[in-house]
Amino acid sequence: MTLVLAGVLGFAAGWALWVLLQPVLDEPLFARENFRGASIPTAAGIVLVLSAVAVEGVMAVLEAGGVDLDGTGHARRLTLLAVAGYGFLGLLDDLGGSPAARGFRGHLAALGRGRLTTGGVKLLGGGAVALVAVAPVAGESIGRLVRDAALVALAANLGNLFDRAPGRCTKVGLVAAVALVALSGAEPELAGVVAVGAAALATLVPDLRERLMLGDTGANALGAVVGLGVVLACSGGVRTGVLLGVAALNLVSEAVSFSRVIERVAVLRALDRAGRKA
Repeated sequence: MTLVLAGVLGFAAGWALWVLLQPVLDEPLFARENFRGASIPTAAGIVLVLSAVAVEGVMAVLEAGGVDLDGTGHARRLTLLAVAGYGFLGLLDDLGGSPAARGFRGHLAALGRGRLTTGGVKLLGGGAVALVAVAPVAGESIGRLVRDAALVALAANLGNLFDRAPGRCTKVGLVAAVALVALSGAEPELAGVVAVGAAALATLVPDLRERLMLGDTGANALGAVVGLGVVLACSGGVRTGVLLGVAALNLVSEAVSFSRVIERVAVLRALDRAGRKA
């Protein structure tokens, strides 16, 4: 019941905020060229962040009124911390980032020269946000804390790596979120993850129609939330396995283009293009 409520509220908030924020996102500040060279709003992923805040506000009122939400308040607020933290860092990169430094190596190289890029801020700040978000779950184990924080941070970056074509990041994020809910037995602690995923679903059609780009704001937030969901709902062994998987994908991305792989595999290409403009 809690997950269904979170999904309904998240979708409603995402749709309403997208409609209401269109005039703001149409300002020149947000205009960026997409892969076709068309100018469309970036950082529309702020809709996901604001939806998470709105949903948590409603749920807080419901809990205060005596509605039983399966004791998910603590997990929901950790999720809210992750989506807000990564959303803010992504927004900074969307609006002030430079293409001069890319990837882990680029940002670390710039830092070594004494220059802190917005991507570097995201790298360092994202690590700090991840540590704070997973600390209540990690207990008194430094090793577990570091592993869980790395999982969240690398999942956030992985979301950004998939944000290279209309709707791609949202599709991947939703598949991951649905799989997480199903394989975990629909743990109520995933209410915050479901709310953010539902808000992302509400923006999928305009994303596919090239009316918005999630940007780092939304891609990092969505990836981080799914990663945190694994930490909140899965055993230590599963978390370590997922960490190894997302770490491997992040490393591979430094040498291999996900877009090229997707284009070369017929099934992946069809799924990636589904719903997109011809």
